[in-house]
Amino acid sequence: MAHTNMAALREAAGTNFEAFTSADAAVDQLCALYKNSTQRLHTQFAARQGCPPHEATYPCLALELPTGTAIKGRPPFDVMLEPGFYCSTITQPALFRDYLREQIGLLLHHYGQPVLVGCSHRPVPLPYVMEEAVTGLTETDLRLLQEQFVLPDLHYTDDSIANCELLPDPSRPRPLALFTAERTDYSLARLHHYTGTKPRHFQRFILLTNYQRYVDTFRDYARTQVDDPNSPYTAYVEPGEQIYTGPDSTETFTPLTSLPQMPAYHLCRPDGDGITLVNIGVGPSNAKTITDHLAVLRPHCWIMVGHCAGLRRSQILGDYVLAHGYVRDDHVLDDDLPPWVPVPPIAEVQVAMQEATARITGLHESEIKTRLRTGTVMTTDNRNWELRLRQLFTQINMSRAIAVDMESATIAANGFRFRVPYGTLLCVSDKPLHGELKLRGMANAFYRERVSQHLMVGIETMHMLREEGVARLHSRKLRGFDEPPFR
Repeated sequence: MAHTNMAALREAAGTNFEAFTSADAAVDQLCALYKNSTQRLHTQFAARQGCPPHEATYPCLALELPTGTAIKGRPPFDVMLEPGFYCSTITQPALFRDYLREQIGLLLHHYGQPVLVGCSHRPVPLPYVMEEAVTGLTETDLRLLQEQFVLPDLHYTDDSIANCELLPDPSRPRPLALFTAERTDYSLARLHHYTGTKPRHFQRFILLTNYQRYVDTFRDYARTQVDDPNSPYTAYVEPGEQIYTGPDSTETFTPLTSLPQMPAYHLCRPDGDGITLVNIGVGPSNAKTITDHLAVLRPHCWIMVGHCAGLRRSQILGDYVLAHGYVRDDHVLDDDLPPWVPVPPIAEVQVAMQEATARITGLHESEIKTRLRTGTVMTTDNRNWELRLRQLFTQINMSRAIAVDMESATIAANGFRFRVPYGTLLCVSDKPLHGELKLRGMANAFYRERVSQHLMVGIETMHMLREEGVARLHSRKLRGFDEPPFR
């Protein structure tokens, strides 16, 4: 690529770039630039003076890859296909410090080129910096906000990169990351709204469930872990910023009586590799919504631990279903990931879930096969699908599905779409095809027997994946032939 073209691409990306050969120093500079912009917005809004767009912009992280650069190793991500100028806008770098340090460090190692940090041309929208700026406004305040400050712009807030819709263009910089700063800020704000907890509490291993009773069991387990001085977990966080740090903590811990739409609960480690449980409720719409937003946190894994209808006569209530394929009858992702795109199982997650089941249940390999069935799960958007059995009979039979639920395929498909390792371990709560409907008395007995054990299998799976090393999780099968370098 001609030198003049590279210079033009740098100018299109931002200004005042500085070169760094240290990941820590680069992240420090990103934090400093972001702080300067946000402080400027706070000051100008307090003075009701307005802020020109160019005076408070997102920082920009970039890398120039000259022709002939040698690559060290064969990484599953951080791969640049050709010489050029790569860049992405960055928001809240302090929140993403560990992730950015990891990704920048890999770039420095693989390519031997310094990373560049400067000011982008994209202004920071005021509402993403200070929520109080858009609450309790007078008519005069609202007019000032609209005329003299930048508001969120949906033209820069989409999933075109993640959806593989951004075609290579030599006249434009190529992205380093899946998400722009605006797209990330959009999801960070939504996460707080939907889950009742701030993004800084989210851990990198995420369990998703559709029943409150799993939350009750997780709460008991989490508090026991925090109370244990030998445990790696140091805090437990509930919606409403309720933080528990042990029996001697001075914090007031009063669980909320009115919960947000999809409450999140966090068993925290200092390194962020703890476990977050989100009760997403029932349905593929919620499953898509929450994973759309969790994806910007770049978790190591998310796993669905919920209930399903068993479709085989040989299954009994309380049996486990380990999904290795999905029938996507949920439809909520059809526009972002067409149904013809296969969603493969992630081998590392599958093996860990099966081994965790053996550990927690105490069953041997031959016995496990009678209690855990591997097969296809059909995810539907119709909670009363049983009333359409005449129309669904052939589809269920032809697909060889062994269970029906309303979230698993959505969660797996969005994991594939956003390059987040995923898995599904369900528990059979009813068998409607064989006359065992989900009746209240039967369900209560089932819950007492299986909820605690099922959740512990999910937790043990996360422990195993962490112990085995997270680098193994980020499989090449999640990445296409033309990808941003960052995982």
